[in-house]
Amino acid sequence: MKKRPRYSLDPPKVLVAGFALIIILGAFLLTLPIATTSGKGLLWLDALFTSTSATCVTGLVVVDTGTTFTMFGQLVILSLIQIGGLGFMTFATLFAFLLGKRISLKERLLLQEALNNLSVEGIVRLVKRILIFTIVIELIGAILLATRFAFDMPLPRAIYYGIFHSVSNFNNAGFDLMGEFRSLTGYVEDPLVTLVVCMLITLGGIGFIVMNEVYEYRQTRRFSLHTKVVFLTSSLLVVLGTVIIFLFEFNNPKTLQPLSMSGKFLGSLFQAVTPRTAGSNTLNIPDLTQPTLFLIIILMFIGASSGSTGGGIKTTTLATLLGAVWSQIKGREDVVFFKRRIPYDTIYKALTVTLSGLLLVMTVTMLLTITEPG
Repeated sequence: MKKRPRYSLDPPKVLVAGFALIIILGAFLLTLPIATTSGKGLLWLDALFTSTSATCVTGLVVVDTGTTFTMFGQLVILSLIQIGGLGFMTFATLFAFLLGKRISLKERLLLQEALNNLSVEGIVRLVKRILIFTIVIELIGAILLATRFAFDMPLPRAIYYGIFHSVSNFNNAGFDLMGEFRSLTGYVEDPLVTLVVCMLITLGGIGFIVMNEVYEYRQTRRFSLHTKVVFLTSSLLVVLGTVIIFLFEFNNPKTLQPLSMSGKFLGSLFQAVTPRTAGSNTLNIPDLTQPTLFLIIILMFIGASSGSTGGGIKTTTLATLLGAVWSQIKGREDVVFFKRRIPYDTIYKALTVTLSGLLLVMTVTMLLTITEPG
């Protein structure tokens, strides 16, 4: 008798399937009467959209999170954000740790793919550190935000708001509980809220591989090429974004003009950091000028860094493409960063990711112009 062929999914397909199951489960929970303040639950389409947005940490909403959902519904969204930001394989590994199970080679390969790590060696140790980094950063962010929110609301609510917004922004999700789709516009001139949230977004966006190298720097005294490129590209995007938004919005009576000089800087800084897939805002987005909105589109497309809680084509992809263009202008065959040659397959991969992203954006934009006229 012939043996039946064995079908097995490769790591990318397993990850896609896992995220799809989490989205469907989250959507189901949001349709339950207990999830909404109306006691009727969300419509399935709205629930699916919200669950997808939370799991994929995009921050897009069709209903106001703070007023539509009960605490149960908000905690479902917060759980989806945390799972989506860190990856469900990271959480599966956490449960394996708690149960004392050994991590198999197949699970290590899945973790390698999920975290965009170069090798499977040391992947379990990296996951442990990711969990520690996440708990420590989110806890510090929650304490700082709760301390500030306590001046505006009762302490229990301030603590809850601090935890929610810390988790949401560290995972670059952008969901908020402020109500009426206000996001953090009420804190545009508040240095504590602005800087803490910017730091949470940045730490979540640079990637866990970079965090781990920073942690190990005292022993290794070196950074990899990946970390150097992430630091350089991310810093340039934040600085240039802040300066350009400051100039574009300086005389806009609906955004920066009424603010103090420090408020103008904080508003510009926040709007330069948050488009990198976070989704929070301290300036009212519809009131921004057209040049600023176009810049934000570019920043959103670039996104965060590899192995992070954010999306986009990634900062390393942008750097690779710009390096290739510069090499062509200079008439050089090789792309070199920090005296290191970039392999051609990396350049081809960066080109593929960017073109695929552009084609997807153009296609969906065309569809939206058809289905959403006016």
